[in-house]
Amino acid sequence: MENFSLILAIVVVTALAFDFTNGFHDTANAMATTISTGALKPKVAVAMSAALNLVGAFLSVEVANTISKGLVDETGIRPEVIFAALVGAILWNLVTWLVGLPSSSSHALMGGLIGATIASAGTGAVHGDALVTKVLLPAVAAPIVAGVAALLATRLSYRLGRKADGKAAAKGYRAGQIASAGLVSLAHGTNDAQKTMGIITLALVAGGAVAPDSDPPTWVILSAGLAIALGTYLGGWRIIRTMGKGLTELQPQQGFAAQTSAATAILASSHLGFSLSTTHVVSGSVMGAGLGRKGGVVRWSTATRMFVAWGLTLPAAALVGALAESVTDLGDWGTAVVAVFLIASSAAIWKLSRREVVDHSNVNETEEPPGVVTTAIAAVTPPPAGPVTDDLTATIPAPTTPAADPAAPSAAPAL
Repeated sequence: MENFSLILAIVVVTALAFDFTNGFHDTANAMATTISTGALKPKVAVAMSAALNLVGAFLSVEVANTISKGLVDETGIRPEVIFAALVGAILWNLVTWLVGLPSSSSHALMGGLIGATIASAGTGAVHGDALVTKVLLPAVAAPIVAGVAALLATRLSYRLGRKADGKAAAKGYRAGQIASAGLVSLAHGTNDAQKTMGIITLALVAGGAVAPDSDPPTWVILSAGLAIALGTYLGGWRIIRTMGKGLTELQPQQGFAAQTSAATAILASSHLGFSLSTTHVVSGSVMGAGLGRKGGVVRWSTATRMFVAWGLTLPAAALVGALAESVTDLGDWGTAVVAVFLIASSAAIWKLSRREVVDHSNVNETEEPPGVVTTAIAAVTPPPAGPVTDDLTATIPAPTTPAADPAAPSAAPAL
């Protein structure tokens, strides 16, 4: 019993560590566009997002139930399996954070869980219908729906604001963007914090601490909410830079449209119990908003790297989870080896990240210059009609200065 209690405690602590990485990995989902457009200062933005993530964790348990009851068979799942799943999810989160790619923490968790479960109990322990209907289909559909909605909302915003005063309109959209970013943070708490609640509840069921089909206990909800809020407050500045500046250049109208579209999609999915990737939704809405403004473009080199990371998330986390489960299956010493490997790998990734520090002071520096295709599209696309007060020099090349007339007298030198 003592050994069981220890492994269950290790699983709970590791799950909360994953929740913490989920928080700083996904801060960009709520606040990247708000920070990039200057609607909020970086530190204020992440503090606001952290508080609303905590509130959102208490609003629903539908997604938690999808993880704990619907994705894998509860019977025959040992706490060590949950621990192995979390190892795969945490390492994938840290690797993608290091390179600044907004991948899905949700899919990393589910990939690790699926891989560890298959290694332990076989493919029959994974509920394929739940995997397809509540994970894979939303993963494909959500960013497309959010992107199209953001594109249309951006065009509508510019159309409605054509005759408005430029400064007043920009100020109004910034206020709206703050409100919509808060809504995304709240929605993120209702969706992503619940995934950790679900995984802890599944571990408690596997260990016999709670009855099967139980909802998450109150202490699980509170601890998961606090962990994701703390991670959010620290801010995943590398991913915020990619989402806010590296993917496209956004004006307040675009930021408002992107955040509103994303929040609507996330809240709807939480209500239906879909274990949605908030990263996919927000990334799709940011790209849609970027294409919705005339003269706005998407940096497809960054987007391509992001799409590749999305495709690799489930299988990569599943592979690490399966390997970790194979080692933990050897006994207590195997579990200890996996725990040491997780700690050492996390420390190494952190040390690598210190070679180029990204924080609130330089988060708005563009990660990479526009490519050839991006510059060409911006050069031939006219800017939006009506007054625009924001700087478009990042997407529209400056006009060429005419050559000086040789016959013209030169200016007298200054004395």
